[in-house]
Amino acid sequence: MAEATMTTQKGFLGWVEKTGNKLPDPVFIFFYLIAGLIAISVIASLSGASALHPAEVDPETGERVLIQAESLLSPANIQRLWVDMPTTFTHFHPLGYVLVVMLGAGVAERAGLFGTAMRAGVRNAPKALLTPVVVLVAMIGNLAADAAYVVLIPLAGVIFAAAGRHPIAGIAAAFAGVSGGFSANLLPGQLDALLFGITEASVETVFGDWSANIAGNWFFILAMTFVFLPVIWYVTDKQLEPKLGKYVAGEDAPADPEDSDRPLTNEESKGLKRAGLAALAVIALWVFMTVGPGTPLIDEAANPEARLNPFYKSLVAGFFILFLATAWAYGSATGSIKGHRDVVKMMSGAMEDLAYYLVLAFAAAHFVAMFAWSNLGLILAVHGAAGLQALDLPMPVLLGAIVIFAGFLNLFVGSASAKWALMAPVLVPMLILLGVSPETTTAAYRVGDSATNIITPLMVYFPLILIFCQRWQKDFGLGSLMAMMIPYSIGLMIAGLVLVMAWVGLDLPLGPGAEVFADPAAYGIIEDGAAN
Repeated sequence: MAEATMTTQKGFLGWVEKTGNKLPDPVFIFFYLIAGLIAISVIASLSGASALHPAEVDPETGERVLIQAESLLSPANIQRLWVDMPTTFTHFHPLGYVLVVMLGAGVAERAGLFGTAMRAGVRNAPKALLTPVVVLVAMIGNLAADAAYVVLIPLAGVIFAAAGRHPIAGIAAAFAGVSGGFSANLLPGQLDALLFGITEASVETVFGDWSANIAGNWFFILAMTFVFLPVIWYVTDKQLEPKLGKYVAGEDAPADPEDSDRPLTNEESKGLKRAGLAALAVIALWVFMTVGPGTPLIDEAANPEARLNPFYKSLVAGFFILFLATAWAYGSATGSIKGHRDVVKMMSGAMEDLAYYLVLAFAAAHFVAMFAWSNLGLILAVHGAAGLQALDLPMPVLLGAIVIFAGFLNLFVGSASAKWALMAPVLVPMLILLGVSPETTTAAYRVGDSATNIITPLMVYFPLILIFCQRWQKDFGLGSLMAMMIPYSIGLMIAGLVLVMAWVGLDLPLGPGAEVFADPAAYGIIEDGAAN
């Protein structure tokens, strides 16, 4: 492969590149934010910042409890920081969710299931439907995390070239699907576990116990898939490829086809069939536990709204079993898994890949916890909700603004979990006070987080995509890549905004048991005057 040649950008893109490159690693961004949070908490405490708690009443007076800002340098908070540090880290909700799901997904990736499934999905696609098939597989490929970038994107270039089309158009379409459609999918997966873990923590810091449903955006991300697909298809076939012109292989073209484009072996085909049967068996097991004798995944004694809570909570374990069973079934056919020791080794490898995430989670967990200790999140949420209520903005417009803000912030902070850990502690409680469910706020964030992934050089895979392009065109630079992906980003942002605003306007369910609007009383919020 050719060496990547970075070019210097000018104008707005140059400012984004220079500013972003000056930012520290997200781990240290959290540490700096903690330092700033400590200073702000001291000032807020000294100035007497406060708010009436929306969900707590003094049993003696019947009045709502007054919550005051607390200094993080108070003896009690200093003691809490040092004494509870292990608990603060290990009780960070996203940590358990992500680790469990990745134990299974890591085996599926290392066994070769994800890579083979993506190859099978695109290599025999009809020429007329090549672009939409590549895009759809790319969006589904998000379940495979890194494998989608490493396997599918270069493979798309090879397949487009073999079909007589420009390979860089194939790379662009796959990149837009994998990264621009980062949240779009047919099924919930690792990202849902990660984001809803943070959402859950943000609700609990203000309103107490609340259980996240990682399928809470299922219907929404399914709709995103079929809204984003025609956008990427149109930009690829009608805008990008005509500008690229007909590809003529030159001296810089790869001499041999990629190994990733080879036909499936008999063992791989057999493995995919076994994996399909294993997937059906796991789904059948979960259906049986939900509707069969004893209904262990339904709380028969709970009220109708809460009866399915055990089922929703079980989905993290469900995806772990699904990935593990399908991977083992595939690996046993191909020989990539010869016994249980191989499975354990692959699980260990998956945990090694999460080393950086664990460091990031340590920093994020303490930022979220200390934000809660200071009471600043609650105070900002209460006053922010009052301010937004006074503006009387239509709810679709307000959520559209969240989409745009998340997209802008994504230009500088690439990590989806890092951004949501920054935004959720204020946004989620604030919008609950306005009657918006946590699932809706999470959905709006994901749209903005996806749309600008493909135009920021701070995205970790951006240099890799550049190298994939230079494999076919040696003079392809960073500016070429960014200019190529901007129409996709604009199209996805507009489509995502329309989707969010229409979804909220029509009040459609975001997932099983997840509505757009939520009765604040369900979170213990007391209406003005009700406490007396």
